[in-house]
Amino acid sequence: MSKLWQARFFTTVNQLRDLPDTQVPEIAFAGRSNAGKSTAINILTNQKGLAFASKTPGRTQHINYFSIGGAHVGQHRKDPTIVEEIEGLLVDLPGYGYAEVSGSAKLHWQKLLGDYVQRREQLAALVLIMDSRRPFTELDVQMLEWFAPTGKPIHCILTKSDKLNRNETTNALRSARATLDSYVDEDGEGFPFTVQMFSALKRVGIDEANDKILELLGIADDDSGAAPSPEQGAAPFTDDADD
Repeated sequence: MSKLWQARFFTTVNQLRDLPDTQVPEIAFAGRSNAGKSTAINILTNQKGLAFASKTPGRTQHINYFSIGGAHVGQHRKDPTIVEEIEGLLVDLPGYGYAEVSGSAKLHWQKLLGDYVQRREQLAALVLIMDSRRPFTELDVQMLEWFAPTGKPIHCILTKSDKLNRNETTNALRSARATLDSYVDEDGEGFPFTVQMFSALKRVGIDEANDKILELLGIADDDSGAAPSPEQGAAPFTDDADD
């Protein structure tokens, strides 16, 4: 059983001053609205409703934190989370790029996310969620360029790969790797950027993403935990439109 299955809601913030003062590593999930970010988080944590998928994409304008460790598996358990025993935090950033979000909300998002990804010392890496059919939109590139100067890893998850045939999948991966390889530091060295295909519907890439996220958090997986309850059993997930 993956350590990510221990994920629980921890806190939500709308201002940088309210970020938790925890010192454990954080992995942030970012992506365009409708890219399947909430679905990816939920399937990786094996909890269908952990990350909130708004019925109106782009409306969620808060940073939501989920803890790993410090409690029994699953957020449905009633025992308290022991903050001192938290091993890492998953951070769900607001989905971006939805046309109906107001101008003021977009400016708030840009300030909040830009400052967070550039300045948060606890942030160990960024997971960038993109639709495999439409990767590296203008806003995805903006996120890359905000984060790249930190020198920290980015892992790109290309969702909805079930929508592509074999040749399209190969070409999507090749193109994504070429885009990532085009980013170099001032010494001409490449950044620690990686990419994979993912499909919640076909359950493709889940183990790869799980292992990479735990690696970036510096957490060893533990297969010796208690078996999941029926409430946690593998449920069908779909790459629906979400944040």
